[in-house]
Amino acid sequence: MHDTGSTGALGDLSGFRQELYRCLTARADALFELADAVLCADGPVRSLPELSLVGEHRRGHGSVYGALDRGRIEVDRLRRTLTAAPLPRTADGRLVLAVDITSWLRPEAHTCPQRILCHTYGRAKDSHLMIPGWPYSVVCALESGRSSWTAPLDAVRLTPGDDAATVTAVQLRAVIGNLIEAGHWCPGDPDIWVVTDSGYDSPRLAFLLADLPVAVLGRMRSDRVLRRAVPPRPPGTNGRPPRHGGEFVFGDPATWGEPATATTTDTRLYGPATARSWNRLHPRLTHRSSWVAATGTLPVIEGTVIRLDVARLPSGAIPKPVWLWHSVVDLDAAMVDLLWQAFLRRFDIEHTFRMLKQTLGWTSPKLRDPASADRWTWLLLATYTQLRLARDLTTDLRHPWEKPTAPQRLTPARVRRWFRHLRPKTACPAGAPKPSRPGPGRPAGHPNQRPAPRYDVHIKTAGNARASKPAGPRPRRRA
Repeated sequence: MHDTGSTGALGDLSGFRQELYRCLTARADALFELADAVLCADGPVRSLPELSLVGEHRRGHGSVYGALDRGRIEVDRLRRTLTAAPLPRTADGRLVLAVDITSWLRPEAHTCPQRILCHTYGRAKDSHLMIPGWPYSVVCALESGRSSWTAPLDAVRLTPGDDAATVTAVQLRAVIGNLIEAGHWCPGDPDIWVVTDSGYDSPRLAFLLADLPVAVLGRMRSDRVLRRAVPPRPPGTNGRPPRHGGEFVFGDPATWGEPATATTTDTRLYGPATARSWNRLHPRLTHRSSWVAATGTLPVIEGTVIRLDVARLPSGAIPKPVWLWHSVVDLDAAMVDLLWQAFLRRFDIEHTFRMLKQTLGWTSPKLRDPASADRWTWLLLATYTQLRLARDLTTDLRHPWEKPTAPQRLTPARVRRWFRHLRPKTACPAGAPKPSRPGPGRPAGHPNQRPAPRYDVHIKTAGNARASKPAGPRPRRRA
């Protein structure tokens, strides 16, 4: 019997591989076989030259770094190719995008330019470290339900002096434009949700993306202070009308008032989850930080604030409330429940980062040129997309100590084990290598007379400047 579903999935995978090859404009064969070697390697990628030992890689070990150093990828076309692939959606057909920053740490690479001090978490409690590296802003489409899968769509490296909010807004604008061009969103469809963590300025993102079919959902720190809408003025009141109402202090329940909605949902992992929302709250903006270049009157960006309280955490730690801000007002209880559940799915992007770093070897190469690091990053995003397209074509090759898993629940690592058996059934446009001889290299006894230049580490980007931690209690934030 003809399996149309598998045939369709196999056709999508083959079509993606052919389009990926067209996006490689220089050293295409070497770059394409490097991606296949990552997909077909037996274990985690620890070294790039070792990938030349994989049977699917028919070239020498020197071509691996040569492809990354002197190869070329048409990034804009590859962006459109990633967004044109089938994407996960929620039950109501909505697209949910998550954006986060992950770092490629290079603490001892003194000859690598454009390194920035990246914020990382230490092993001890409340321990934070600043380590030099290359930060990347990554956009992924999220799935509904418990899963370790996402759909990476874009990655942009932050350079010294970049404003994180501005770069993210430009990145999201390009991704959403490609989604609309690919037909994933049409007029009349639900707005696309963009989910962020507390490191992003959610109101500013909503302001920069106001002309797109986008609604922003982001977590806020627990020391924030927002403002209510201005109440109606009594007749005959003189003076300048106020622009902000009373304060809504996250840490002071006396300022909250009655919530607009309140629901309690029983969950398997967190126990009873209580969500309360307050309508039409906005931050009081000032001419500083991201708004320092603003001219004229600063906008009033209203939204809905959601507080989520759970009974327990899977780790056994004491649960803390989660504060969310959504750029849409006048929400009902059903939509509030969907929003906090969509925010919990944002943490699936951490599984993708772990897969890229620990299994596919994103941070394993010792590359010097940031442009080579960008090529390797885009190549791995295309590699992960091939794993996602191969989910329905894979048979589980589990280890004896692993539990059986349904085909629909296979993790990216288990799909990768089977890809070697699936590859011969897909399109393999890379040509056979031509015979060649290695170069003479540097003559013996002649040391390198041109040492590589060394570069300083940039302290911060324009968007992640933080004040030093005070010794006393942390003051509440009024914006």
